[in-house]
Amino acid sequence: MPLKAVLFDMDGVIVDTEPLHRKAYFKMFEDFGIEVSEELYTSFTGASTKKVCSTLTETFKLDETHEDLAAIKRNYFKHYFDTDPDFDLIPGVKDLIVHYYENGIKLVLASSAHMNTINWVFEKFDLEKYFVGKISGADLQESKPHPEIFIVAAEMAGEGKENCMVIEDSTNGIEAAYSAEIFCVAYQSAHSTHQVYDKASLLVSDFTDIEFEKISKYF
Repeated sequence: MPLKAVLFDMDGVIVDTEPLHRKAYFKMFEDFGIEVSEELYTSFTGASTKKVCSTLTETFKLDETHEDLAAIKRNYFKHYFDTDPDFDLIPGVKDLIVHYYENGIKLVLASSAHMNTINWVFEKFDLEKYFVGKISGADLQESKPHPEIFIVAAEMAGEGKENCMVIEDSTNGIEAAYSAEIFCVAYQSAHSTHQVYDKASLLVSDFTDIEFEKISKYF
């Protein structure tokens, strides 16, 4: 069963937008006068903006809709995306993407991020040509840890689940890959905190550890 497709998460795997999301979310919390604990905020990791904002409207009994909250948060996020000097690709990921592409592996992006954000990242870092497809969790019925996104991604790649591999960094994403019954590499970065890796097939902290030749032995 050779490896034929890699399904990439985006946040924490391709780029670290978490600091930008955090700044944007907390500016939005300020606007609505809500106090969000670190514990509650951490529980949002890997969830779509829609799910987060829906949770906030229910938890804090807000009059505004989740769309209202999401629109404000998105505006702040775009500002930081365009202006933050520290925002860049995760070290080594561009080399890995090119390496898989040159080895004939189909790449699909399967992220909880909004499609606008996915497109901004792909444009900013010139990634479009390497991927056969992109999926935003915001366009699906279910959010990670539900397996829907990776089942759809495998279908988009046109490969059986046994020929696919997921690269994830969050508890919710790893759980989604596990439930989809797809081999999952958990990437642990310097930024990873409070994430659970016990359902991952493999744990790495350097992308060179999953180059094609090295990872092929698992398939």
